[in-house]
Amino acid sequence: MRPTEPLLGGGAPQTAVRPPLPVKLVIAGGFGVGKTTAVGAISEIEPLTTEAAITEVAAGVDDLTHTPRKNTTTVAMDFGCLTIDPTLKLYLFGTPGQERFGFMWDDIVEGAVGGLVIVDTRRLDDCYAAVDYFEHKGIPFAVAVNAFDGQVQHTMDEVRWALDVSEGVPVLVFDARERGSVRDALLVVLEQALARTEG
Repeated sequence: MRPTEPLLGGGAPQTAVRPPLPVKLVIAGGFGVGKTTAVGAISEIEPLTTEAAITEVAAGVDDLTHTPRKNTTTVAMDFGCLTIDPTLKLYLFGTPGQERFGFMWDDIVEGAVGGLVIVDTRRLDDCYAAVDYFEHKGIPFAVAVNAFDGQVQHTMDEVRWALDVSEGVPVLVFDARERGSVRDALLVVLEQALARTEG
């Protein structure tokens, strides 16, 4: 049922559709874990990306061992949005994964209600910075293990132990290429944020 408001001059009520509540979520993680892919898979608009070609110099700095076909990288952020229902719209901001772009995180995360930390279990070290960041800022987050090639190298209990995250932080498996899988992971983050506000 939609809310109604009277016309300014009186008369019959006019249907007024309230815009959906905007909610900001951040998608973070190390280099090449699937952040841009996840935003692109779920966004209802053409996502805004700041991809730049990986140069020979960058290739010497960024570890391409597990992502040999990767030829671009996010240098600022990714942006997309998703309407959950008529009352709620998610605005998604993907962070750059390399430590040298870490100075941008405070601006990107400002106003976010939660975060999704994407993990590649072949290189867990790459996501420590993102986990530490959200813990330090007190922002609710979930850990999403990206199933590259449909495979995960460790159990979720092993991932939780390795990242040293509390039992209150959800750790789940998802596929950054699949819209439904990304949606489900984001809904977990929303549940975390809601639980925080009600706690």
